[in-house]
Amino acid sequence: MRKSFVLIILAAGILAGCGGGGSAKLSSADVAVVGSTHIKANDLTTLLNRAKISYQEAGQPFPKQGTTNYQAVRDRAMTILVEQAELNQKAASMGITVTDAEITKRLNAIKKQSFGNSEKKLLAAAKKQGYDNEAQLRNDVVRPQLISEKVQQQIVKNVKVTDAEVQKYYDDNKSQYQSPASRSVRYILVGKSKATAQSVYQQLVKGGDKAWCTLAKKYAKDASGQNCGKATFTKGQTVPIFDTTAFSAPAHKVVKPFYDATQYKAWFVIEPLGPVKPATATPEKQVAAQIRQTILGTKQKQAVSDFSASLTKSYCHGSKIRYQVGYTPAQDDCTATTTNATSTQ
Repeated sequence: MRKSFVLIILAAGILAGCGGGGSAKLSSADVAVVGSTHIKANDLTTLLNRAKISYQEAGQPFPKQGTTNYQAVRDRAMTILVEQAELNQKAASMGITVTDAEITKRLNAIKKQSFGNSEKKLLAAAKKQGYDNEAQLRNDVVRPQLISEKVQQQIVKNVKVTDAEVQKYYDDNKSQYQSPASRSVRYILVGKSKATAQSVYQQLVKGGDKAWCTLAKKYAKDASGQNCGKATFTKGQTVPIFDTTAFSAPAHKVVKPFYDATQYKAWFVIEPLGPVKPATATPEKQVAAQIRQTILGTKQKQAVSDFSASLTKSYCHGSKIRYQVGYTPAQDDCTATTTNATSTQ
């Protein structure tokens, strides 16, 4: 449901401190520090409590403390708190700010779109997800969303697609922009009896359109019987012997019965209804805009991914991240980054 927008599990911005360089000292109330940002034990507890609510809504028991599953949930919470702190600090260094007016505008849009413009309904839904008041929604949901969006806008604003890239994509994927040859026919999948197929063939030669409708309805072993045997096939769509016959036989002449020994194990009678429509290709200029947008989306996604990896790596030296004893995630981003860098050298 759209009303569960506050179900963004662990995606919160409830971090104390502010952006900037350097590395703060751990205090007894911290579970970690990221640069100059203190991540408090209360921050972690808040996220875990909201995760519990999510588990309850999904009808699943929340992992017990001391279990591997609980450790995985807590590690994920720690990781996202650290990543949010890194992003907040990076956004500040990029000159990105989020004003109260922007937060109010976004919250009002959510309220109007999903809650009938009702403050009461909005806050009731938020409370069910562990957000006790509007201030928490503003600081823990809307502000992080807006920061993330603004950072991404900065990252992708200079991503461009050249005409050469469009041309290469078109050339590399020409099959996507080609329609194979096609032909309209009428046919009857008679079955395994050659004698029946021969009888049907003779009746069709003499009976014309009326016979096709009658005999297709009586003998067809597939859906063609519902349309007097009429269908349109593209080149290569069906079994080889049918394909060859359909695209080589003369139009408006019933073809003698032929047997498919590969898939249907049955006899066919067929009559092409017109000429073969040749294969066509959509010119590049007609699909250039679509291709450009596809490439742009891919390049923008890669730019965001590269930015994220670079941001993580920038905090993985000089003790910019410090964890309280027992709170370092098992899959620490810095450990993974260092391992990956070592393995590629």
